[in-house]
Amino acid sequence: MPVSKALKLAEQNDAKMVDFKFVDFPGVWQHFSVPLAELDEGAFEQGFGFDGSSIRGWQPIHASDMLIIPDPSTAKMDPFMSESTLSLICNIVDPITKEPYSRDPRFIAQKSESYLKSTGIADTAFIGPEAEFFIFDHIAFDQTVNEGFYRIDSVEGRWNSGSEDCQNLGYKPRYKEGYFPVSPTDSQQDIRTEMVLEMQKIGIHVECQHHEVATAGQAEIDMRFAPLVETGDMLLWFKYIVKNVARRHNKTVTFMPKPLFDDNGSGMHTHVSLWKGKEPLFAGDRYGGLSEMALHFMGGILKHAGSLCAFTNPTTNSYRRLVPGFEAPINLAYSSMNRSAAVRIPMYSASPKAKRVEFRTPDPSCNGYLAFAAILMAGLDGVKNKIDPGQPLDKNIYKLSPEELKDVSQVPESLEGALAALKNDYEFLLKGDVFTQDVIDMWIDYKMEHEVLPMRLRPVPFEFGLYYDI
Repeated sequence: MPVSKALKLAEQNDAKMVDFKFVDFPGVWQHFSVPLAELDEGAFEQGFGFDGSSIRGWQPIHASDMLIIPDPSTAKMDPFMSESTLSLICNIVDPITKEPYSRDPRFIAQKSESYLKSTGIADTAFIGPEAEFFIFDHIAFDQTVNEGFYRIDSVEGRWNSGSEDCQNLGYKPRYKEGYFPVSPTDSQQDIRTEMVLEMQKIGIHVECQHHEVATAGQAEIDMRFAPLVETGDMLLWFKYIVKNVARRHNKTVTFMPKPLFDDNGSGMHTHVSLWKGKEPLFAGDRYGGLSEMALHFMGGILKHAGSLCAFTNPTTNSYRRLVPGFEAPINLAYSSMNRSAAVRIPMYSASPKAKRVEFRTPDPSCNGYLAFAAILMAGLDGVKNKIDPGQPLDKNIYKLSPEELKDVSQVPESLEGALAALKNDYEFLLKGDVFTQDVIDMWIDYKMEHEVLPMRLRPVPFEFGLYYDI
């Protein structure tokens, strides 16, 4: 969309304000707004200033000035502002050199698309994420010197089947049995549909919505695949819409991978395919109807999966999900149809256009721009170096004997382990200057300083049950 069309969209909708959105380093949208009169064609080149030192993982205070440059192609009307508001996603640049900022996740994603084209392997990477989430009725949490707790509640929660605090009508999904029940057990059909309709208003192509496996309002809404950067944009709109629709109904949404103990967590199975022009490159006559290129792409993902987890599963909570027994793919193998493998080949359709690989390890706590770019770079490394993914594993991996599993690698068991893997395996990310050394170093340092080390310092409630009487 050219600048003139973005301005026309604002005029047609009688916009009063313009909201500038950009993503911080960990992956959360930030924003500020100006009156529409402040937006003219020059603003799309000159940008607007802000304090980069106040954004997580970015500038030091002595070099804090930065610019946002609105991308006119992202212009949409914000569906949640009471006054008509034009929304623009922005890129970040240095105010002096006007060079793109190396730690801007959207810029990293843009560079990954450029690198793909430069290789001649393909010109488009299509990404299709399946972001799961929970819709709760209440959340409270705190941590002080002498106290730490969290408390989640949901009218759908199976733990409320015996509650007498209010009228109790039953119909609560049993643990691990929330997949596809009709109402009244599925009490959130209408709210998910409202989320879908809001997504459609801003141009997200939604394929389906449904209740997910866990009790207490686990949900999934599937977006249709799109080019990598566009999908990164849409994932942020997706989270924004889901949270704000929930708030309309006095509910709350979390994309934490494992908010509930002893029930399924939320993943973000990520589908990837490469195309050249109108030709899909992953269809062929090899295993699962894949091409040799697709097999090598999977080989790259499996080889670099440990370091990929630092971006695709980037929270300490991510590794509460990556444990045996909850459909989480911890074993690094591939298979057709087998959902216990880290990489799966969906077999719903025989059409060459539908051929893709599904990386099942990622979760929705990730920064989509960084996760998708890293997955692409790992896959391209596999294609360029013809990395053999090994033999497929078509058995239920969770029921294999230790002897059968001895040659199957696993994902890291903690965020610290994933960061250690990244520290030892990141050269593939530096190709084409997509990720930079500065980005890798800052990601590791930020995650260690703000997440891993603080988590080490704090006792958790379960420890008191284990150790208080020793």
